[in-house]
Amino acid sequence: MAERRFNPLPGFGLTLGFTVCYLSLVLALPLAALALRCLEISWGEFWKLAFNARALAAYRLTFGASFVAASINAIFGTLLAWVLARYEFPGRRFIDALVDFPFALPTAVAGLTLASLFSSEGWLGRWLVPRGIEGAYSVLGVVIALTFVGLPFSVRTLQPVLASLDRGVEEAAATLGAGRWRTVTQIIAPALAPAVLTGFTLSFARAIGEYGSIVFISGNVPFETEIAPMLIVMRLEAYDYTGAVALAVVLMIISFVLLASINGLERWARRFEET
Repeated sequence: MAERRFNPLPGFGLTLGFTVCYLSLVLALPLAALALRCLEISWGEFWKLAFNARALAAYRLTFGASFVAASINAIFGTLLAWVLARYEFPGRRFIDALVDFPFALPTAVAGLTLASLFSSEGWLGRWLVPRGIEGAYSVLGVVIALTFVGLPFSVRTLQPVLASLDRGVEEAAATLGAGRWRTVTQIIAPALAPAVLTGFTLSFARAIGEYGSIVFISGNVPFETEIAPMLIVMRLEAYDYTGAVALAVVLMIISFVLLASINGLERWARRFEET
C-alpha cells in the first residue's frame, strides 16, 4: 500500500472551492461587471469613446513611456541584480532593501517627491532645466516616474535566477579559453534571458496601470502629458461613466495580453532550464 503524504491543508474539494470563491469575489466579479457594462455600449459609440484623438494621444504616451521605462529597468535592473547577487560590499544590504522602496512608498508621495526634485527650483532641476532637460511636467517626467515604480520587478525577478546559476560553468568556460565577453554572451545571457524578459513584461504592465506618481510630475496636459489612467479618472469625475468604461476595457484587454505573455515566458524559462 502506497504511503500517503501528509498535507496540512484540508481536502482538495474544500480548498479548491475556497480558491474559486475568493478569486471570483476579488477578480472575476469586478471584471465581469466591467465587461457587462461595456456590452451596453454600441460598437460605434465604443470606438468613438475609446479611440478618439485625445484617447489615442493618452495611449501613445502610456504605452510609449511604459516601454521606455521597462527597457531602462531591464538594462540597469539587470546590472543592479548582478551586483547584489554576485558581490559583497559595505552597504549591500541597505541597497538591497532600498530596491523594494517603491513597493512601500505611496505612489502619490513618490510623484510629489520626484516633481519637487526635478522642478526648476528642485535640487536636480535647478541644474538640469537651464540646460534644456525638463524632468518635471514633461514626457521625461512620466518616464522617470514609471522607471521608479517598475524597477523592483526587474531586479527581484532576476535575483533568484542569478543566485541559482552554477558558477562552475563559468569557471569551466574560462578554463577552456573563453574570454569574458564570450562567457557573457554564450553562457550567462541565454540563462538570464527568460528572467530578463519576464521582468521587462512585469515592469511594463505595472507602468501601464500607474496613476498616483504621474499626477504630480506630468502636468496632465491633454495631448502632451496626459496618460490613459488619468483620462479615465477625469471622465469619472465628469460623470462620464460610459467613456471611462470604454478606456478601462481597452487597458484591461491589453493587461490580459501581457499576462498571457508572462505565462508564456515562464513556461519557456522552465523548458529552457530543463534542457
